[in-house]
Amino acid sequence: MFNRPLIYAAMDKRDLTISDFAKLWLAHDGLWFQAVENEFGLEAAIRLDKAAWGKFSPIEADRILDRLGQKPGGGIEQLEQALAERLYAFINRQRIVEKDEKRLVFEMTSCRVQDARRRKNLPLLPCKEVGIVEYSTFAETIDPRIKTTCLRCPPDDYNGEHWCRWEFTLDSE
Repeated sequence: MFNRPLIYAAMDKRDLTISDFAKLWLAHDGLWFQAVENEFGLEAAIRLDKAAWGKFSPIEADRILDRLGQKPGGGIEQLEQALAERLYAFINRQRIVEKDEKRLVFEMTSCRVQDARRRKNLPLLPCKEVGIVEYSTFAETIDPRIKTTCLRCPPDDYNGEHWCRWEFTLDSE
């Protein structure tokens, strides 16, 4: 068993893991992306990022369902609960703006990636293509009947309220 340093001994392990490690995970993701972008260009970085998120998002969704003791197929209610359990939920500000039993509209109002790029005077990351893969595979893992539509995401202009907006609809067929 690994002993934690004394500074962490009084901290709840879940608190430490959720807040600090989620930021480290995102920092690594960003550094990996920038390394690929610098070496091979933006197009290659986006292509490879889509491939990585296409694998990671279902894994994250499966682990969230396991942690919650749930099986896939719980519809919009289950998706709402799962979105609140993603690593992003602990480091970005997000909200549900519309919801009923067949539809959910989700916004990311603060995004560490885009906020950091603005602070560093870098162009916004055109993450729509990656986000479509990420959110679609996540939602389909939660419930295969859920279809995902991107309503706004960079390279779309920032509207001052949210960076991205996603619509999830439950296909009843």
